[in-house]
Amino acid sequence: MAEATRTAAINTAIPQKMAERKSASLWSDAWKRLLKNRGSVIGMITVAFFMFVAIFAPFLAPHNPQDMFPGESYKGAVWDTGDSRFILGTDTIGRDVLSRVIFGARTSLAVGFIPLGVILLIGMTVGMAAGYFGGRTDNVLMRLTDIVYAFPDILFFIIMITALRDTWIGQLLNGFVLLFVALALVTWVTVARLMRGQVLAVKERDYVEAARSIGSSNGRIMLRHILPNSLAPIIVAAAFIVPAAILAEAILGFLGIGIRPTTDPNAVFPTSWGTLLLDGRVALQAQIWILIPPAICIAVIMLAFTFIGDGLRDALDPMMKGRS
Repeated sequence: MAEATRTAAINTAIPQKMAERKSASLWSDAWKRLLKNRGSVIGMITVAFFMFVAIFAPFLAPHNPQDMFPGESYKGAVWDTGDSRFILGTDTIGRDVLSRVIFGARTSLAVGFIPLGVILLIGMTVGMAAGYFGGRTDNVLMRLTDIVYAFPDILFFIIMITALRDTWIGQLLNGFVLLFVALALVTWVTVARLMRGQVLAVKERDYVEAARSIGSSNGRIMLRHILPNSLAPIIVAAAFIVPAAILAEAILGFLGIGIRPTTDPNAVFPTSWGTLLLDGRVALQAQIWILIPPAICIAVIMLAFTFIGDGLRDALDPMMKGRS
């Protein structure tokens, strides 16, 4: 009896190892195809540049973004005034525009990346449970997903931030925490739907049945066998979630309900590109360079993530291997 059990375990372990090696090879091939995509490489370099600027903003910014220079309000760019202290000029209260754009990169990228972890955690958990267990669990979780999906994202952000802006949670990190929560509460539905579809396809594979036949627990099967083989569309979705979050923050900032304004010279997130768009709209006639740089930065970062997402979609598509 013991010998038969040992033989069965060996017979199931061999295809499992082969599946793991095949999976590793697929990921390696996908990475090689991604590097061959010029648009994706340019996008990754662009995102890396903005991340470098965000991380080292205190060293790259010529001034503290909260410093006010009396008598220097609405000063034009250096090519108009010849004043090299303010390359992009100053805003309505004499703060350096370039410094605020640099620190705005930190805020906008944080809004894009930090909620991503929560979004993926919620979406993948809901999708995994719905797809794997099926039946009533699937029905309840997917109906909940449909309800959340039906609510307009931007309208939900506006309502939630407006209602809770003056509460304790709305004041944490100048409103950052509230913005993170608002983004996570409605953005996870796309990930959940993608994950459920992948799980429904993967859970019927031979290596999953083999793991189930030797008594592997549901948790082990989901984490060791189903999850690694369901990540491809999730990675692609994540590449598009980040710019969507950056754009949402920019819209909210432009409407005046984004990050709370602060005068703290030591603030980690003193401003954002969305807030600068609002300042630039008000001062459009007096100082146009308050508006143009953040608008260009938002457009470039969104285009970069679009290139990365398209490249990931092509690289992770097994059908592309024969065409590359």
